Amino acid sequence: MDKTFEPKSIEQQCYQSWESSGMFKASGEGEPYCILLPPPNVTGSLHMGHGFQQTIMDVLTRYHRMKGDNTLWQVGTDHAGIATQMVVERQLNAQGKTRHDLGREEFVEKIWDWKAQSGGTITQQMRRMGTSPDWDREVFTMDDNLSQAVTEVFVKLHEEGLIYRGKRLVNWDPVLHTAVSDLEVLNEEEAGFMWHMRYPLADGSGELVVATTRPETMLGDTAVAVHPEDERYADLVGKEIKLPITGRLIPIIADDYVDPEFGTGCVKITPAHDFNDYDMGKRHNLPMINVLTADAKINDEAPEAYRGMDRFDARKQIVADLDSAGLLVKIDDHKLKVPRGDRTGAVIEPFLTDQWYVAVESLATPAIEAVESGEIRFVPENWNKTYYQWMHNIQDWCISRQLWWGHRIPAWYDDEGNIYVGRDEAEVRAKHGLDDGISLTQDEDVLDTWFSSALWPFATLGWPKETPELETFLPSSVLVTGFDIIFFWVARMIMMTKKFTGKIPFKDIYITGLIRDESGDKMSKSKGNVLDPIDLIDGIELEDLVNKRTSGMMQPQLAEKIAKRTRKQFPDGIQAYGTDALRFTFAAMASTSRDINFDMGRVEGYRNFCNKIWNASRFVLMNTETEDTGRDGGDMQLSLADHWILAKFQQTLKEFEQALADYRFDIAAQTAYEFTWNQFCDWYLELTKPVLNSEESTPAQKRGTRHTLINMLESMLRLLHPFMPFITEEIWQKVAPLSAVKDETQSIMVQPFPTQDTALQDDQVLADIEWVKRFIVGIRNIRGEMDISPNKPLNAKLRNVSDEDRRRIDTARVFIDRLARLESIDILAEGEQAPPSATAIVGDMEILIPMAGLIDKDAELARLSKAIDKTEKDLSRVQGKLANEKFVSNAPDAVIEKERSKLDEAEKQLSKLKEQYETINAL
Repeated sequence: MDKTFEPKSIEQQCYQSWESSGMFKASGEGEPYCILLPPPNVTGSLHMGHGFQQTIMDVLTRYHRMKGDNTLWQVGTDHAGIATQMVVERQLNAQGKTRHDLGREEFVEKIWDWKAQSGGTITQQMRRMGTSPDWDREVFTMDDNLSQAVTEVFVKLHEEGLIYRGKRLVNWDPVLHTAVSDLEVLNEEEAGFMWHMRYPLADGSGELVVATTRPETMLGDTAVAVHPEDERYADLVGKEIKLPITGRLIPIIADDYVDPEFGTGCVKITPAHDFNDYDMGKRHNLPMINVLTADAKINDEAPEAYRGMDRFDARKQIVADLDSAGLLVKIDDHKLKVPRGDRTGAVIEPFLTDQWYVAVESLATPAIEAVESGEIRFVPENWNKTYYQWMHNIQDWCISRQLWWGHRIPAWYDDEGNIYVGRDEAEVRAKHGLDDGISLTQDEDVLDTWFSSALWPFATLGWPKETPELETFLPSSVLVTGFDIIFFWVARMIMMTKKFTGKIPFKDIYITGLIRDESGDKMSKSKGNVLDPIDLIDGIELEDLVNKRTSGMMQPQLAEKIAKRTRKQFPDGIQAYGTDALRFTFAAMASTSRDINFDMGRVEGYRNFCNKIWNASRFVLMNTETEDTGRDGGDMQLSLADHWILAKFQQTLKEFEQALADYRFDIAAQTAYEFTWNQFCDWYLELTKPVLNSEESTPAQKRGTRHTLINMLESMLRLLHPFMPFITEEIWQKVAPLSAVKDETQSIMVQPFPTQDTALQDDQVLADIEWVKRFIVGIRNIRGEMDISPNKPLNAKLRNVSDEDRRRIDTARVFIDRLARLESIDILAEGEQAPPSATAIVGDMEILIPMAGLIDKDAELARLSKAIDKTEKDLSRVQGKLANEKFVSNAPDAVIEKERSKLDEAEKQLSKLKEQYETINAL
């Protein structure tokens, strides 16, 4: 093995070997285990959320594959209607063209060309993360077989009356000219205004004052509403208002929705431009007057003076006109949530249009029952409430989008506007007896991408055909996803899968937290705190990182701020940590928390963990490569340490597998880390040296320890493999030929996962070595506290020694003498006095190390006195900071927490130093 671990030199070559050997395929043997990859957008690139979730999925996949399960990780990408169309449209715009210059057919061909050339970025990045899905089964939501499934579902739902076309309010993006889902709308607080306007009563007897944040919508008002129990307006209900500017007469109505405490208690109602008003309009049978065009300009329903004006220009004009007429009461500053399209940044309009809908009430009932009955389980369980809350208040689902890229709606119109739905035009004509003389035009709209994604659990397995995969892997075992799409995707997959297969789509739904930066802020380009997983794997120079974070920014001041922040945070850029360190970090962070703060220090720590494994493996190989490891038999005698590490591994294995079963990846990672670093690398390797290096050890003893050493390392690599696939594969290839592995020509990823063996569990051995460790650590602590060289042999005297202590001393004497560097051990008789000594405690037994001749008392007291003075000054400085109210009020939480940690550490250090001073002073 090379002296140092270099991830770059092994990762890509290793991955290519796995993929080309077909090792990611389901074996066809064992219990089915299936995971569905939430399909990333074909336009996308890997971000921290992807890396986090895909690491979890790959851990489960590799683990179950090694457990002998028939394991399939089904992979694919989503066609991302809006995002993909925008990418190609921008390319055309750069050439001075629009999609309309090409026409629909040629434009769609351009998108397919783009997909072939540039649409595989994220799947290549997934490979860099070491993920192991069956790439031969990779699907795309616009593939022919998935498109067939989409059409089939649409037609069947329409035949049952569950898909219909209707005029309702939708989220409308006036730049894209399409309806968008709630998930594609960003609601962020912005500074705005509240305009208060007078609405005169039609009979001239008075007026009402209403307030609005969108004065331009008043052109479409069809009522003013008050609360039915508001005594101020009780006698006005049923009267009419003469709507300013338009002159239309509109009624005053009473509705429980109105909050009498808000504003004047009078609310203008614009059913065609507000979702709450729309519901109220339906309750009171109000007219719905749309006053906007598709690009958010004033249409012909409004007075002529405003027609064709942009909505915000119209707003200014309307406010000016109201002011001129004496109808503007006041304008207040007002903070409000402004809905903006996540792709365009344009203010989204509630817009009344004809769209296609799924009536979901009948689909929701069995989907609710599947979770209530426990057939489907949310992990953590508290997400059940979120699911139920939405499902019990579910609204019909708008599934049409005004785009060219996507699954075109399988509906045709004749010249009279009649609608015909079918799998294709030929079926429509045959079904309805329409000859070629009747002109039919297919609907221009496409289906929402969430519609095709809702079919993912069964369409990816071959539905509507009855395939072996569909029979074997539906339901899948677990869905790993985020809480933000429980409504948009998870619930819809449950509804659609139950409807069309009668099965649930998955048994468990593991909901992950959201990856935030180390301060708890959401990662975003505008904050300049985005991390790219590939940069953490490969490393990136500082200026390249700065350019990456600031590229394309239109605001120079923001770009400079982000550049400054980046240079301060990463003065040397980001070093290359490798995939294994990043994966282990993700796994170790996968707790049940809703938000997970990403700490770069942990990646560095787990890179050190990789180095620890590498160096430990080199030690094992140096002691076994040219020696007899018992692979071919021979007499073997295991030491106490050998029995201990085997028993400790069984304990670790049990805890590790239980943690994975509970989806506690953080606990599994910590369990594996603790065993690997502390037990195997630190303790066991040290405990093997007295056997391997002693001339008094017999060949059987040495062979037994070498056998345990190499096979324990091999088993440990298999334990770690689901988390750290590359480093474990590289080392395993060198370890396997020396171990008891029967076929070392294969990859570690197709080796069996270690199995629990109760015969190796030995509580007595575990307790014995823990006692030995405490004994050795006690003496090492004395050396450290008294500044005694680790190479200086010591004489130990023992007091309060039990029979069990005596047995352990006799059993483990070879380890104690070598690792504690003892020259002698004397057991004091009862009442026998010991010379001035430093003391360590192991249970009731005292370990006494006489200090005579070991230290210079005066020099040591002087050293400790100096250290105490320095620590007291450090402590005083930190205390002063935390006592400063200005600092505590203004400093970020992370900074304050860091100072508190310093305070705690300084207090502990001071206490320890004073204790040492008193001990030496008493000698």
